[in-house]
Amino acid sequence: MRFTAAVHQEEDWFVAQCFELDVASQGESPDAALANLHEAVELYLEAVPQRAVKASRSSGPPDV
Repeated sequence: MRFTAAVHQEEDWFVAQCFELDVASQGESPDAALANLHEAVELYLEAVPQRAVKASRSSGPPDV
């Protein structure tokens, strides 16, 4: 599966968000925030039934 991620800075931290799954994480650099987001998405996908993920992707924003 392919998801969209966005990274923005909040004070000293970078926040990475996956809009389709409504999952976010943070890190001290953009790369660290994305790596942490990748792990958070993997854990989310293990916990949520796949049909729920497909339903949320169909109503989310397009890939950028």
